[in-house]
Amino acid sequence: MSSLFKKLNIFNGKSAPTQPQHKSNKPPNTGFRQQRLKSWQPILTPQSVLPILIFFACIFTPIGIGLVASSNGVQDFSIDYSHCESKAAEEFENIPLKYVRHHFKEKLSYQPQWRTFINDDETTTCQLQFEIPNTIKKHIYVYYKLTNFYQNHRRYVESYDHRQLKGKVLKYEDLSIHCKPLRGEGEKAIYPCGLIANSMFNDTFNPKLIGADDSTEDFELTNKHISWSIDRHRYKMTKYNASDIVPPPNWTKKYPDGYTDDNIPNIHEWEEFQVWMRTAPFPKFYKLALKNESAYLPDGKYSMDIGLNYPVSIFGGSKSFIITTNGVTGSRNLSLGITYLIVAGLAALFASVFLIKMVFQPRTLGDHNYLNFEGSEGTQHDEENANEEIPLRDIL
Repeated sequence: MSSLFKKLNIFNGKSAPTQPQHKSNKPPNTGFRQQRLKSWQPILTPQSVLPILIFFACIFTPIGIGLVASSNGVQDFSIDYSHCESKAAEEFENIPLKYVRHHFKEKLSYQPQWRTFINDDETTTCQLQFEIPNTIKKHIYVYYKLTNFYQNHRRYVESYDHRQLKGKVLKYEDLSIHCKPLRGEGEKAIYPCGLIANSMFNDTFNPKLIGADDSTEDFELTNKHISWSIDRHRYKMTKYNASDIVPPPNWTKKYPDGYTDDNIPNIHEWEEFQVWMRTAPFPKFYKLALKNESAYLPDGKYSMDIGLNYPVSIFGGSKSFIITTNGVTGSRNLSLGITYLIVAGLAALFASVFLIKMVFQPRTLGDHNYLNFEGSEGTQHDEENANEEIPLRDIL
């Protein structure tokens, strides 16, 4: 009967069902998949380790000394003005020393001072008065520093729409989902959308250091070319109509009546915005506000007017006004050079220990050529011992 069914299947043009083939999980027989690649494992001896430690000590020492010398050459002046509105009076008074930090070639002759006053538009201005004790012949940079502000948060870093920043007209529904919850109000899109733009630093700095006495002239500063060149090409003037967009919620002080056709910000030329949009990797960061790369800063008594608009108490941070020059590694930072010197010192210390050990307590090393990793002779010897019958008395 089985042969008859087979014949019928043949005549019907149908083949008998085949059983599925079992797929093997065995790796292919290659040197990489079977872990047969040749390897090299160095044998560390005092003779081989000692030159390496001496090499690191000789290389890291001059690098560390150079970095420390470069950082010491940077002159800077920093004032934490976070509490200026609450602690400063209408007349000049000394700033507490815990809010002041400076590094100059010469000592200050008097302590920095501050005061606050109300402008005609009911905004508060903090006026700082300080001394530059010696002429600075390098480029001058004015930064603001924020602490405890986490621009590196994952949702914060992604909270913008790059198409909108390139000038494209996008409706509220077409904006990036990363801009939530600041995509739009009603049917109008927020321009620029997202958390980064909404939290932009908006304290204002006077574009000059004003001479505070008759013998000191004003020192001009500029906010041009403070952003990266790649950022200046990344942002474009928007093609939105003013009736289609609204400013971010925290911009209402600057745009109390919203946008008009005359006051829409041109982010292609607004370099303070471009500087802020490049997020910082750490919660304490500097951002460039003003600079002067064409003139020396003479010694004298200066003042700086800062418009207070940015609250820092809500996130437990601080804000500082900083005047500084730059070195090879940027602003003054001794930690990198000290780290190099510590590594060089440890390498020299261990090299000395190994050298003393080799001289006074030498140790004869075994010749590793006599080591047998094949295991042929040892295996045969173990098999012979295993075949021998051991009396029970010896075992007990």
